[in-house]
Amino acid sequence: MTNDAPTPRTYSYLGPAGTFTESALEQVPEARGQRWKPVSNVGEALGDVASGESDAAMIAIENTVEGGVSSAQDALAEVPGLRIVGEYLVPVSFVLVAPRGTTLDQVTDVAAHPVAYAQCLEWLGRNVTGHRQVIAGSNVASAIGVLDGTLPAQAAIAAPGVVGHYDVDVLAENIGDNEHAVTRFVLVTRTGTPPEPTGADKTSLIAELPKEVSGALVEMLEQFATRGINLSLIQSRPIGDRMGRYRFVIDADGHVADERMADALMGLKRFSPRVTFLGSYPRADRQIVQYSERYSDASFADARDWLRGLIAGEPDA
Repeated sequence: MTNDAPTPRTYSYLGPAGTFTESALEQVPEARGQRWKPVSNVGEALGDVASGESDAAMIAIENTVEGGVSSAQDALAEVPGLRIVGEYLVPVSFVLVAPRGTTLDQVTDVAAHPVAYAQCLEWLGRNVTGHRQVIAGSNVASAIGVLDGTLPAQAAIAAPGVVGHYDVDVLAENIGDNEHAVTRFVLVTRTGTPPEPTGADKTSLIAELPKEVSGALVEMLEQFATRGINLSLIQSRPIGDRMGRYRFVIDADGHVADERMADALMGLKRFSPRVTFLGSYPRADRQIVQYSERYSDASFADARDWLRGLIAGEPDA
């Protein structure tokens, strides 16, 4: 008999410490006390999962201000064998930080991740007139780059969490233009059985149109509409093989184990040349999905029984 401790699970996330992604990972109970591996980009995080280097990865997928995170959507479309198993919401606020002793009137160049920069444009226009943007790889990398001199800027837009990890002065707090901004993150593992349905679920997938003709997108959307399924996200992304070819990233309310969702996915598979199932998982807000009674599992089962009776020669009741 051995008393060896189990091998810790590894979780990849956009690092270093102090990012919004770390805040999302802190919401995962099973990740507490495990090994957290900071990485530099979404592709690296998902590559860790695909290769087995990590058991799961936390990535940003959508923001209330900027919409879908294109780098994450493209990576999920291109890296095979992945599944989303959960989603987490993180309220977004930003601070402007600088090396000790810096004052706001000394700032002419601001380091920032492009998504963060876009969410602070109005504040910057009012308070740092004529500044120049310096692109950083993450909200924490912007602060580190300003501190160590690798980024040519006097100040950085960062997540509030950096204050507890780095020696900086906070020049301004809550500089985001939208006080209600929220970023949605998803936890990604290797392909496996989806979590059990809860009644408050979401299904994510990526689909391509069979051909570029009038009405093709409508026909694809009808696969969901005719089953009473609401789409909370639909966004086009270029496939990249030639001009005018797009794939569609879709979030649909419901679980693949629901009769209406399973029927819709089968219809979509018959329609689309390529469907990538990304996963069914509990909604972060735990809001129960509402639908008409005619789209309930019992209604689908009743319709099947009726059809089987017709085929068997039973009288049509």
